[in-house]
Amino acid sequence: MASQGFWPFGAEDGGDNINQSPSAPLLSVGEGEKTGSPARKQQEAGVESCGCNKPCGCYKSNIDFSVLYSTDLLPASEGEVATLSFLQEVVDILLPYIVKTFDRSTKVIDFRYPNELLQENNWELSDNPETLEDILLNCRTSLKYAIKTGHPRYFNQLSTGLDMVGLAADWLTSTANTNMFTYEIAPVFVLLEHVTLKKMREIIGWPDGKGDGIFSPGGSISNMYAMLVARYKMFPEVKEKGMSAVPRLIAFTSEHGYVPFFVSATAGTTVYGAFDPLIAIADVCRKYKIWMHVDGAWGGSLVMSRKHRWKLNGIDRANSVTWNPHKMMSVPLQCSALLIREEGLMQKCNQMHACYLFQQDKHYDLSYDTGDKALQCGRHVDIFKLWLMWRAKGTIGFEAQIDKCLELSEYLYNKIKNREGYEMIFDGKHTNVCFWYIPPSLRYVEDKDERMKRLHKVAPVIKARMMEYGTTMVSYQPQGDKVNFFRMVISNPAASFEDIDFLIEEIERLGQDL
Repeated sequence: MASQGFWPFGAEDGGDNINQSPSAPLLSVGEGEKTGSPARKQQEAGVESCGCNKPCGCYKSNIDFSVLYSTDLLPASEGEVATLSFLQEVVDILLPYIVKTFDRSTKVIDFRYPNELLQENNWELSDNPETLEDILLNCRTSLKYAIKTGHPRYFNQLSTGLDMVGLAADWLTSTANTNMFTYEIAPVFVLLEHVTLKKMREIIGWPDGKGDGIFSPGGSISNMYAMLVARYKMFPEVKEKGMSAVPRLIAFTSEHGYVPFFVSATAGTTVYGAFDPLIAIADVCRKYKIWMHVDGAWGGSLVMSRKHRWKLNGIDRANSVTWNPHKMMSVPLQCSALLIREEGLMQKCNQMHACYLFQQDKHYDLSYDTGDKALQCGRHVDIFKLWLMWRAKGTIGFEAQIDKCLELSEYLYNKIKNREGYEMIFDGKHTNVCFWYIPPSLRYVEDKDERMKRLHKVAPVIKARMMEYGTTMVSYQPQGDKVNFFRMVISNPAASFEDIDFLIEEIERLGQDL
């Protein structure tokens, strides 16, 4: 039966209840409408409306979702009450989960092996529709086994945290369910993208924020766009004639007959958090007339911090910049921006003049039809999350959030650099802290090869135990000649000094016997 009200934090267990729903008759798609009129079905389901004959907030319902299907929801005739009740039930699943996400006494993950998840739950798609009760059960089960990426002790990836304003914006975006390719179908969102990209270019340091840009599906795509635009800038004929019409190109200077056209400098590497010397690279690119791109997907957000911006000195001289707010700024996934210094170049590089979308005789400024800038044409609305969070926090709010993450990483580094059982890998400039944990059994092993061979197995075992206990998550990896080490990254606004202390103690607890 449906729970009552939007705030039943004590009424349910926050999505941990995965009892099997009662069996329901199988119906063919659309057959649910044949069992009677929507009004009669809702009456049979126990719906009690308020009697005002229109959707509003004053309804009350006690619905049996086991006899209702998606065909009973809007746009079905008289489907308003069932729709509102169903969506309220979904919200009643989401809200306790959100609250639990920030509860340190809860698990980061309720880990199951793949075969266990497959055996314990029915994930198969069927020809016949499931009841809405089954759909709600699917929602609860999916969240039960989801990783709480907003949990204060989740440090596994570069993208962490759960911002409430960003979440609200994501809900609104999905409700609007539109496409970013033209102003006519996304007027507000297109304008917000225009305003936000200009602000980001100003922060980079480009005069008056002039230039171009676009939000894309992640840093890799943004970097690819930058490379395509750089190639087009040097050899515009490549668009129509292909690569056979241009010299053999390379992204770095070479003595083997290649033509350098593009240098990608990194501002915050994924593993070490290292920053390339942007000023020196800019000097070389200017001397040889090469396009300079800065991949700031991870570290680009430091331009928001007056304390740490120096690490990106020279970024204002770049021709293009990738900046992922869904990382250090904790904007809900996905939110990646490509900024281009030269206005109009991206449009020339990628436009295909699709006449069914980009008619040239529209009654508004066609520069706001942004779809022809992108190879993908249609784009998800990623801007609203960033824009609404920026409005809620202000630039100084983002600055404080970023500075806190850097402070926590410095705290971790200083706490373990001379602590028994730890060896540092790299002295980074970002929130990346890379280290080995050396169990007691390995601390006095003199044979270096044997020590490294055994050490290689330590991080994977500790990580597996972390996941099985569900207490925390941090990534590990090998790099070059270095065996597996922990790569700790901090971008979660919910993390605290207490959580850093917990992580250290948990690693030691889980690795003492190795």
